[in-house]
Amino acid sequence: MPPAMTDLVDIWGAHSPLDGQAPVHVTMDFLLPTGIYIQMEVPREATIQHIKLLLWKQAKSYPLSSFLGEMESHMFECVNQAAVHEELEDETRRLCDVRPFLPVFRLVTRNCGRAERLLDSKIGVIIGKGLHELDGINDQEVKDFRSKMQRLSEERMQRVQMMSFSEWLQACFSPQLEPAAGTAITDGANDWPADLKVIIHFDQSQDSTSLKVLSSCSPFVLIEIALRKWQTTHAPEEETKKDQYILRVSQCLEFLYGDHPLIQYKYIRSCLQTKESPHLTLVHINTVKAMFDKESSAIGAVVSRKSSNPPLPLPPKKRAPTQVQTCVWDVSSPFKVVLVKGSTVNADENAKVQVRAGLFHGTELLCKPAVSNESSGRSNHSLENNTLEFEISVCDLPRMTRLCFAIYAIMEKVKKKSYKNPHINKYQTIRKAGKVHYPIAWVNTMVFDYKGQLKTGDMILHCWSSFPDELEEMLNPIGTVRTNPYPENATALHIHFPEYSSHPIIFPPFDKILEKAAEIAGSSDSTPIGRGGKKFHIELKEIMERDPLSQLCENEKDLIWTLRYDCRENFPQSLPKLLLSVKWSKHEDMAQLQALLQIWPKLSPRDALELLDFNYPDQYVREYAVSCLRDMSDEELLQYLLQLVQVLRYEPYYDCALTHFLLERAQRNRKIGHFLFWHLRSEIHMPAVSIQFALILEAYCRGSIPHIEVLKKQVEALSKLKSVNELIKLGTIKNTRSKTKEAMLTKEAMITCLKQSGYSEALSDLHSPLNPNVLLSDINVEKCRYMDSKMKPLWIVYNNKLMSSDTLGIIFKNGDDLRQDMLTLQILRLMDLLWKEANLDLRVVPYGCLATGDRAGLIEVVSSADTIANIQLTSSNVAAAAAFNKDALLNWLKERNSGDALDRAIEEFTLSCAGYCVATYVLGIGDRHSDNIMVRSTGQLFHIDFGHILGNFKSKFGIKRERVPFILTHDFIHVIQQGKTGYTEKFGSFRQYCEEAYLVLRKNGNLFITLFALMLTAGLPELTSVKDIQYLKDSLALGKSDEEALKQFRQKFDEALRESWTTKVNWMAHNVAKDNRS
Repeated sequence: MPPAMTDLVDIWGAHSPLDGQAPVHVTMDFLLPTGIYIQMEVPREATIQHIKLLLWKQAKSYPLSSFLGEMESHMFECVNQAAVHEELEDETRRLCDVRPFLPVFRLVTRNCGRAERLLDSKIGVIIGKGLHELDGINDQEVKDFRSKMQRLSEERMQRVQMMSFSEWLQACFSPQLEPAAGTAITDGANDWPADLKVIIHFDQSQDSTSLKVLSSCSPFVLIEIALRKWQTTHAPEEETKKDQYILRVSQCLEFLYGDHPLIQYKYIRSCLQTKESPHLTLVHINTVKAMFDKESSAIGAVVSRKSSNPPLPLPPKKRAPTQVQTCVWDVSSPFKVVLVKGSTVNADENAKVQVRAGLFHGTELLCKPAVSNESSGRSNHSLENNTLEFEISVCDLPRMTRLCFAIYAIMEKVKKKSYKNPHINKYQTIRKAGKVHYPIAWVNTMVFDYKGQLKTGDMILHCWSSFPDELEEMLNPIGTVRTNPYPENATALHIHFPEYSSHPIIFPPFDKILEKAAEIAGSSDSTPIGRGGKKFHIELKEIMERDPLSQLCENEKDLIWTLRYDCRENFPQSLPKLLLSVKWSKHEDMAQLQALLQIWPKLSPRDALELLDFNYPDQYVREYAVSCLRDMSDEELLQYLLQLVQVLRYEPYYDCALTHFLLERAQRNRKIGHFLFWHLRSEIHMPAVSIQFALILEAYCRGSIPHIEVLKKQVEALSKLKSVNELIKLGTIKNTRSKTKEAMLTKEAMITCLKQSGYSEALSDLHSPLNPNVLLSDINVEKCRYMDSKMKPLWIVYNNKLMSSDTLGIIFKNGDDLRQDMLTLQILRLMDLLWKEANLDLRVVPYGCLATGDRAGLIEVVSSADTIANIQLTSSNVAAAAAFNKDALLNWLKERNSGDALDRAIEEFTLSCAGYCVATYVLGIGDRHSDNIMVRSTGQLFHIDFGHILGNFKSKFGIKRERVPFILTHDFIHVIQQGKTGYTEKFGSFRQYCEEAYLVLRKNGNLFITLFALMLTAGLPELTSVKDIQYLKDSLALGKSDEEALKQFRQKFDEALRESWTTKVNWMAHNVAKDNRS
């Protein structure tokens, strides 16, 4: 990493009025290939192309200029802000956007293939890792994967070029539909109306008209009616064909087309729910076709050039091996590994060091761990020549066996002060025979390589020093199988895999596994039906109905394995439990399982998600899971995309079924591609996944060339917002003495900065990262501000490019990890979906939230909403009294709604309050105060800021500040009861909504547990172990009957009511503290 810059606002950023205006010109040093050095001033906002032109003119007055040749045959190189060498192939970028670490450019001769190099350069910029870094990795697996992906991507782009307009429209703008048309949803209102009032706008015109149509009519019929009305007032003599137009949602790039009834489109449905008229724009088809033609030409610019070059060689066909191979099942020797030596072991010289090694299949330990001899500090912890032998034969090693190492120090029980290793207090220790074992480092590697060959020879493993909360015998099997990419200070473990045969040992191919299973079945005297008997089937049913967190004892595993054919017939969704019952350390059992999997019924996508957990590492099991996921609709895939990206961490090899599936679906649907890109891009800085995610991002970009420019614009805009945020942080640090002066100067600096052309251009005309269908035109600078919290988030207001009267608010955060918020909001979105499937719409507001980088991201601003705190404080002059004013909230709604609108707003409040009461209870969302609960003017209540989940409530002086299961204050009840006293019928309905919502979530309890389990390795602060997920099991009362669970929930409901005064006291303290700060 580069040294930190002493001044955050460097020569590339815009200087604030605190430091004077940013310099128009910058002094740059240029190193020419002729050995000549030139220093000259260049415009800070000039493009690279313009700077090269200026340099070329200047170079003519220097010696050896005639040897330079053509200007186009050269390009610049620099060292960027990440201290990485970067080739500036894309010369349309501006100097202030490139932001070299030092103002030094080197001019180099450009190699052939400019189009390819330009594409590589753009991909490197947007994925955050130069492709030359990937080129430099000396790993055959990386090279093979990139070669394969490049070939597949080129084939994909050639197919896209052959796409028809309608196929392209479906891929980029597939219609957003509800599962079924005309479904009546119980939301306290009537069923969907038969008639629909629609406002039609005409593109390229200021005109609009109001139409009343049947909600069951199709977009095509609506276009016909709209054109007929247009012709009566504008051009009656012109012949206008209805097939020349398409309907677009006025605010965004979302099109309504196809034969579906209008009521089935999500946008129409959402307008009906909020009692608003849908706004649709009639767009000429040529306008949309122009977008199609532009994308086709972008592909043609690369693909056509490449077609003139020799095609990439296809992978060699599988020939009969020239070298004899040995099947791993024929090797009966015990598995061994030799510890050659260890280096850079971070242990006290008085400590003795030991290495523990274990063989795992998922989280299952295949045999007893092997332990090395102790080495002392006098030998520099060299750990030399220890042979570790395992109590398992090579023939019984599963294909996905992980070899896990842990290095730990052994100390006598002494005072902690005398031992300075930082791991003592942070990580768990093991106490044995009067000694204490302290973990130092861990590392994992696969026993078979990516081609299925048993590893042999020497290998140096650079270890990791950060330990998870839970360790298995001090080992970390769930950790990555990649070695630490920063070897300088990492503990290095030099190991040797011995040879068991003079020939390469390979894991048998799939057909051989099935042959083995057939051979076992043929030689078996007994039928595979199992024990049978009613008693065993009752026991089996009870086991299969348990939640995913329940542990199976050995007897239960034996029963499941014996009755595996009964499981297939009667409990196909119990496949995960069967897989946990297989003895993977017996290759005969493994073969029989694979044969059974071939005839196993297909699971629903939701049930198949569990099979992608770390507990199920088998390649063929994961391929089966992915085959089940193929039945997912695009909308359903988007719902679970966050987890599917995280479980890529569990894949030990780059080339796997899940990677192919995600790339295939992302390249077929632009919206999926957008979010896949950002979920991967936001974690590219994490060493354990950096290469893997970079490879997938590169493959996506190569197969989605038209999307590159769109993403590039978003990356540049986010970079500019980060610069503005750092400017404000610096300004507030410099002016901590005077708060008023600080606010004035930094706000002025922010506005000055946003108005500069370098910023305004980069931040204009882009697709919103939060929703790629929304086009942002330019920033409404005067409405922008920064928020007064520690990280100074930016409140940015954009004008909508497609509807000039519409503005959109976005919060940019830099310094906060938004991934936990993103997970919570995803789960809220799923709850909303499940409730709607059960005909219960609780008016949830799962606003947009997207992590875009290392502790950086965006949050959608919900329009026409305010916090409970602000509503209360506005109605009271005294901050302490505000929290106890029960009329404030109802009065606020009355000011904004009257008559029927007020009744609707109260109904919206009642429904949303029920939804969030249940959701916050089930998810254990903590730190609930009046500044992170908001209400829209339409009545919808919603929660924000999810820094504490799964029961991790805040405490002060060791006492929990939050004593209620969920927030249900008397002013909320006051609104629900429309200001009436006593528990009315309205309150009874509210309670009924809560109970119904709770039971719906209970039915889907296993799904919630699975989704959280799949996020365990994401590194979220409050989701690090299975113990954290136990909270969900308890809150959903899984394992209890519905009657028992409902009784538990009713007790919690009564407790929330009874203890609501404590919430008021907390809110009062919060309001007073807030009042004092301001």
